[in-house]
Amino acid sequence: MSITELSGFAFEPDPMTQAKSDPGAFTRLYLRHYDAIFRYCAHRLFERTTAEDITSEVFLKMVENFQTFDGNEKQFRNWLYRIATNAVNEHMRKTARRSAILTWVQWGSSKAGVDEGAAADESQDKQAVIKKALLTLKPEEQAIVTMRFFENLKIEEIAEVVGTSAGTVRSQLSRAMEKLRKHISSAQIDGQEVTL
Repeated sequence: MSITELSGFAFEPDPMTQAKSDPGAFTRLYLRHYDAIFRYCAHRLFERTTAEDITSEVFLKMVENFQTFDGNEKQFRNWLYRIATNAVNEHMRKTARRSAILTWVQWGSSKAGVDEGAAADESQDKQAVIKKALLTLKPEEQAIVTMRFFENLKIEEIAEVVGTSAGTVRSQLSRAMEKLRKHISSAQIDGQEVTL
């Protein structure tokens, strides 16, 4: 009989420690975080296939470095966001993706097509304007805006992910939102302003 059985208490093993030696626990940890990291990458890149590739890269880096990770599950999640942020930023730097997306958004929102409903078209046009506005931000600003408003991370969590203080994140977020407002307020769809 173990000490925990004798004392009448059953202690749950730490999932992080358990995942380092148990493939099943590692798989559960991976599955618990995969969707959130994929969503984050998709919100940053606006393209499913590229987001899937980057997410795979993130988890490959996680697997390669997992044995050296020392922290709890919340810190692990933030570590994954940090890896994902770096991978997305690197991808955007290595390729001309930002330019290509901007061109695609501009072309997509201005092309003439079959009218499948004014409301659906207007909604798509507004989304295109918002995507275009997001892409005018620096990659670091995009990361902060995406984590805050698409992933609903708290300011303190974002600060841990990007390796800075909560105050710095607040001011970066405020500046980024001001840039977005200015860019979006100057955009018009069918003569009407788009608001954020």
